[in-house]
Amino acid sequence: MNPASTGASTAVGAAVPVPAPSPSADSRMTPGGPGYRRMSLALFLAGVATFALLYSTQALLPLISDDLGVTAGAASWTVAAATGGLALFVLPMSALSERYGRRTVMTASLAVAVGVGLLVPLAPSLGALVVLRAVQGAALAGLPASATAYLAEEVRPRALVTAIGLFVAGNSVGGMSGRVITGWAAQAFGWRVAVGVIGVLAVVCAVAFRALLPTPRHFTPGSLRPRVLTGTVRAHLANPLLRRLYAIGALFMTVFGGVYTVIGYRLTQEPFGLPQGIVGSIFLVYLVGTVSASTSGRLVGRLGRRGALYLAGGTTAAGLLLSLAGSLVLVLAGLVLITAGFFAGHAVASSAVSRTATTGRAQAAALYQSAYYVGSSAGSTLGALAFHSTGWAGTVGVGLLAVLGVVTITVLGTRAARTAARREPVPAH
Repeated sequence: MNPASTGASTAVGAAVPVPAPSPSADSRMTPGGPGYRRMSLALFLAGVATFALLYSTQALLPLISDDLGVTAGAASWTVAAATGGLALFVLPMSALSERYGRRTVMTASLAVAVGVGLLVPLAPSLGALVVLRAVQGAALAGLPASATAYLAEEVRPRALVTAIGLFVAGNSVGGMSGRVITGWAAQAFGWRVAVGVIGVLAVVCAVAFRALLPTPRHFTPGSLRPRVLTGTVRAHLANPLLRRLYAIGALFMTVFGGVYTVIGYRLTQEPFGLPQGIVGSIFLVYLVGTVSASTSGRLVGRLGRRGALYLAGGTTAAGLLLSLAGSLVLVLAGLVLITAGFFAGHAVASSAVSRTATTGRAQAAALYQSAYYVGSSAGSTLGALAFHSTGWAGTVGVGLLAVLGVVTITVLGTRAARTAARREPVPAH
């Protein structure tokens, strides 16, 4: 490092002042700058692989139920186990990324996850399938928190929301392509072949990710000592803003997990009776999520963070209510609104976590991801149970309660911000 970058003088006792670095001296990436496109594409592909693998069985639940002779609630564990494994291991994996580097941990996570993905089609029973999916989710745990921490370190703050939005957009494309591909492949060849195809797709994404992602330039290794990690986690959990963002992420994902776990059952049953290939194609509405996530930065610029969260929550609630209609067109319109609201809310909340945490960013992001995927597991399980007992209206009811929680937490955050602003001392003139 040169003397100017450290603020030290060039000679002992020298009195020559060293100017503060100008904004142009910031070597972090920015849109249009060197490495930004490669980084964006690499993390976009990582997002594709993550969501495609994580939810590879979700659109296939009716076929898994028929093939293995299990109920919708039992089959939903193939989704809940993967998201639960991710939620459980995301914090330990984030600690490893603090010590060994973001790129190293992300690469290892993808390698193990795609390896397990190629074994999933061979599962002989529901129990074995659930275990493999739990292992796969645990392996994927090294990716989401490490990715957002990488972005927070390597991208300038003003571009952070947009950069994370692109990563989340990759999640939406992965979720969409995984479900569409598995839907048509399963209709022709069965659910096992369909899951295998997703495994191959993930291999391609993982190889391209490693080849494209620029070497980190601003990473500083941290400590793996339990006392240090525990102190970092406690500090994050003591931050009221971070706690609210974690809860918001969990509640948004409760809605999304419940809706997309159950929608396949609803559309294959009467009055719709759609074939599996068509049901898989329904997930093309994820493209809406790709757009809403990638434009979340502009949304925050116009409405502020809390305004964007109110809009995302309202859009999601409107979609849930619209999906109650008996018309397929209205159901699809409802899914569009739910998807747009969810991905916008998720991108806003996750980027706010990265900007709020000034130290231990991987742990801060990991806590968010843990809450987020706990919400996914809860949503898929509660949504399936509600559907089994009271039909689609029960699943919608679970979602509306979660949205109400998002709005309530955001209102409390707004009041807390106003109270803090009133307490700030007025500067003397």
